[in-house]
Amino acid sequence: MTKSNSKAFYKSRDWEAPLTSIEKGVPLVERAVPLDQVAAQNWNLLKGDLPLPVAVLREEALRSNSAWMRKFLSQAGVDIAPHGKTTLAPALFDLQIADGAWAITVSTSQHFTVAVQAGFTRIFMANQLVGAGSIRDVLMGLKTKPNIEFFCLVDNKSNVAALAAAIRDIGLSRPLNVLVELGYQGGRTGSRTVEEAVEVARAVAENADALCLAGIEGFEGLLRNDGTPEVIAQIEALLSGMGRLAELVDTENLYGRPEVLLSAGGSSYFDLVATALKKVRLTRPTRVIIRSGCYITHDSHMYVRARDALARRDPGVAAIGELQPALEVWAAVQSRSEPAKAIISMGKRDVSYDDPPIALKWFRPGVHKTPQPAPEGLAVEKLNDQHCHLRIPNDSPLQVGDLLGFGISHPCLTFDKWRILHLVDSAYQVTDTIRTYF
Repeated sequence: MTKSNSKAFYKSRDWEAPLTSIEKGVPLVERAVPLDQVAAQNWNLLKGDLPLPVAVLREEALRSNSAWMRKFLSQAGVDIAPHGKTTLAPALFDLQIADGAWAITVSTSQHFTVAVQAGFTRIFMANQLVGAGSIRDVLMGLKTKPNIEFFCLVDNKSNVAALAAAIRDIGLSRPLNVLVELGYQGGRTGSRTVEEAVEVARAVAENADALCLAGIEGFEGLLRNDGTPEVIAQIEALLSGMGRLAELVDTENLYGRPEVLLSAGGSSYFDLVATALKKVRLTRPTRVIIRSGCYITHDSHMYVRARDALARRDPGVAAIGELQPALEVWAAVQSRSEPAKAIISMGKRDVSYDDPPIALKWFRPGVHKTPQPAPEGLAVEKLNDQHCHLRIPNDSPLQVGDLLGFGISHPCLTFDKWRILHLVDSAYQVTDTIRTYF
């Protein structure tokens, strides 16, 4: 069989372990299968070649979403450092970098190590680097690989002091790039006031031998993605505060680089981030960086709402086209012991449950030639560890052995349940397999 063109973005790495049958989603194989030989196995989900449940990525949708974001960035005039922790899959990082991502964003020192091991050279940690072990691992990684350009966040003077001391102790030959984070009441990390954040910026500048103030950062991603005026006002207040902070720091000449980074990063309001931060005017050039990660797979629930709200806010974005749900989890009808209920062979161990998964596709082996729209009236009532309780009409055509393809909500929490995910074409032929490193 001729392989698809997925290798245009996915490169095999010789340190990635081959597939074995002890991994969820991998069929029984006589010997381990290297990732670059997966397509040659000729596996097809609809032909029953894969054990269920199984998570798949529709390659066509991935490529379409990546191209969508490239168009948005061009239209908005900003850069992206996508949240790698969404997928923690270097194969998908490859696609994002190929489509113009400025950097890969990580959240922990382990994520940093994965990105370095995978060969990425500009890494943005959208988090504070804390804890002796984590600080040591990152700094030693930077010391042994001087080509790595790295950025992390600070929001308090004690962390500034700890980082500076560790850098001097380890003997890193260059200052560590940091961005001061501004937060908001009830939020996550970040200084709660502009005045507190300025004090942190001054502390960084006082340790210029060890630290370099690279810019200003914020995170609006915890705010509801319903696009209500109240939420929009909260986001605009945070972004306005970031702009004011950036200007105050500029006035005091505290930045350590000729270019100032301005970054905020959720997957629901990146249009507002781009618009607001592009308006900030400093005495130095600025680079605005959004950090959406979920766009690459999109979903069938949470980010559908966010995408619809974004399109209502900005008709220009709507003109770019639609994001497509690329991530699906397939399972079988396992039991129909009650007229209005079917038990499906997947559960909390397999799929995120911020919002219930949605039955999208139906396939009856030996009868259907292609997946059909899921029958009407299906709704997930609850999930156990390995089982899904699916409410169905009394006269539902579902039978034991039928396959259902589910769309998910919040892709991050589905990805971290799978060590491998198969890429499939429109006929659900497996074209590649990617690894995750949670």
